[in-house]
Amino acid sequence: MTDALYITSDETRGLATAGEYVEAVREGYRQVGAGAPAEPRTQLTGRDPPGLLTAYIAILPETGAMGGYTYAAGFGDRDAHFVTPLFDAESGAPLAVLDGAHMNPYKTGAVGAVGTDVLARPDATTLAMIGSGSQARGQLRAIDAVRELERVDVYSPTKENRESFASEMNGEVAPTVAAVASSAAAIGGADIVVTATNAREPVFDGDCLDPGAHVTAMGNYTPGRRELDDTTVARATYVLDLRARADRDAASLMAAIENGAVDEAHVHGDLGEILVGDVPGRTDDDEITVFDSGGTAIETVAAAHLLYKRAREHGLGEPLPFAPASEAME
Repeated sequence: MTDALYITSDETRGLATAGEYVEAVREGYRQVGAGAPAEPRTQLTGRDPPGLLTAYIAILPETGAMGGYTYAAGFGDRDAHFVTPLFDAESGAPLAVLDGAHMNPYKTGAVGAVGTDVLARPDATTLAMIGSGSQARGQLRAIDAVRELERVDVYSPTKENRESFASEMNGEVAPTVAAVASSAAAIGGADIVVTATNAREPVFDGDCLDPGAHVTAMGNYTPGRRELDDTTVARATYVLDLRARADRDAASLMAAIENGAVDEAHVHGDLGEILVGDVPGRTDDDEITVFDSGGTAIETVAAAHLLYKRAREHGLGEPLPFAPASEAME
């Protein structure tokens, strides 16, 4: 019998800073760039009641952990539930099971920040945030850890939501956060643009991007729905979190290819390839870059292992016994 650790969302609160999530996730993607295995999501759709069941996996041998993310969203309770199993990468024994809900915007924000760090101009100080939910908050916290931001303009269609975001985040991050009345007003002059929405159609006009802008798109990865228009995709050096997503769920890229705006060769590389130096990141100050951050198990395993270590240090979590197959199978 092996005792893993069950760690609740409440127990993960405050165990790591945004910057610590960023560095753990950066290291995870470096390992995948060096050859560690990771697979894109598999997603099953329920129709009655409607919902999604999603899973993905990765092995991070140098971190010493492997595992994935399984979540259900929608269905009868119209909510989402996240489960993160974590295993020892050497022995295969279970280390932990985490309620992955609280860490979700932190680990997702962290990979967005790593992509921003390797693709945005080093002197970037202004950020446009399209979206005002928990994922937008996670993106801002993490990007603030890799750039010295001075101003953030946030837009979402509901006035109360964008104003609430600005009010809350002004008390949490150093840059001035202001609500604006349109996506065009947000991205005009922005060094960094982040889309964190569930939009079905593009959320801004790619012609409005300034030369040298960086875009992180992370909010919609469902084929047939996209955040970026063909112009944005075509103007940009296009980088994925994981190259294998290109024809699976990179919705904005897939739509641009289908519409003839670009072809499959438009993919510049993925984040791991940049981190190990196999492909370059930004090459000049006027280059427009896009980081397609649809989500993988890489950031999940990296973040979960960080939280597992911290939980053990703080005496958190409850033992969760697992019987090995050699004992339990008759």
